[in-house]
Amino acid sequence: MKTKSPDAGRRYQALLQLLRTSETIWNASRHFFARWELSPSQFNILNLLQDRADGLSQIELSRELITHRSNITGLVDRLERRGLLARHDVPNDRRAYRVTLTPAGRRLIHEILPEYHARAETALKAVPVRRLAEFTRLLAGIHESAARVATQLETH
Repeated sequence: MKTKSPDAGRRYQALLQLLRTSETIWNASRHFFARWELSPSQFNILNLLQDRADGLSQIELSRELITHRSNITGLVDRLERRGLLARHDVPNDRRAYRVTLTPAGRRLIHEILPEYHARAETALKAVPVRRLAEFTRLLAGIHESAARVATQLETH
């Protein structure tokens, strides 16, 4: 039988705090984007597309988003119905589409971003600017470890 590491309790407490923080940020995001009748995931799609004039495929969107790829089609459908993005056929592949922002989508993302960035600054004010790179690196490491655990759980 494996003995519990003395650090396991502290790591568990850190994980709980990370989960609480993530849930709080997600809920705040839902309320923030409700003004524009968007979900956080819909905003993420618009935000990803804003600097990509040639768009992204739905597969590329699924790789970059914090959303399972099975949800991408529905998200894209809803945004397309609102006129915020468009699908374009990919030459030589009848099954694939490139997704791009429409002018209305571009106007909306540019309307949202200044306040979004200001709120992000406020949310992260507890992290000193000089430590943001380290904080980001630590979060990326946690993400990588969690992704490995998720992969292991999916294969067993």
